[in-house]
Amino acid sequence: MDTDTPAARLTDVLARIDRAARLAKRAAADVTLIAVSKTHDGNAIEPLLAAGQRDFGENRVQEAQAKWPELMARWAGVRLHLVGQLQSNKADAAVALFDCIHSIDRPSLVEALAAAIAKTGRCPDCFIQVNIGDEAQKGGVALAGLTALLTQARDAGLPLAGLMAVPPEGIEPAPFFALLAKLARDHALPGLSMGMSGDFETAVQLGTTHVRVGSALFGARG
Repeated sequence: MDTDTPAARLTDVLARIDRAARLAKRAAADVTLIAVSKTHDGNAIEPLLAAGQRDFGENRVQEAQAKWPELMARWAGVRLHLVGQLQSNKADAAVALFDCIHSIDRPSLVEALAAAIAKTGRCPDCFIQVNIGDEAQKGGVALAGLTALLTQARDAGLPLAGLMAVPPEGIEPAPFFALLAKLARDHALPGLSMGMSGDFETAVQLGTTHVRVGSALFGARG
């Protein structure tokens, strides 16, 4: 049996999520696997759809608009997650297409998304992105600004699902995951979007509800 097919990779990742969840005395069903399909075309995505995967993540609105309507016409039950940075002027398009937005990190974007939700009637789940490692090059609200942004988002009526973060590269991620989990508890938020191909098992053990996995599912880039 070929162990390097999309179906085999999906089976492997799901098994690893299950093992990590059992170690933490959690149910694997409480963890949503998002297959990050950015830069991949329909030919690469459809084998995962055929294997049963339904949650997919994209970095850019325009790229998602170009490929997903056709795919969703053929495959029922797809849920799209925007995991990359979102420009405020793309808020209408993002709300129209995505079921979940993971990268809300500033007041202007909260305002734009609230207006788009009011206009379209669609209510994607919303995660506030936290700059958990205080890295200048990364998106996310600073720790000191989180409470104010959450208050604004709640006042604007955004359907808040939880917090998202990307820990610094090359450093043990567990303390950053633990901090994000504490912040979510402190703010009574149920969802945690944390963990990628290299560290999702650690994230599962520390309470994540959504893992964003790309290369472990699609294979190493050529």
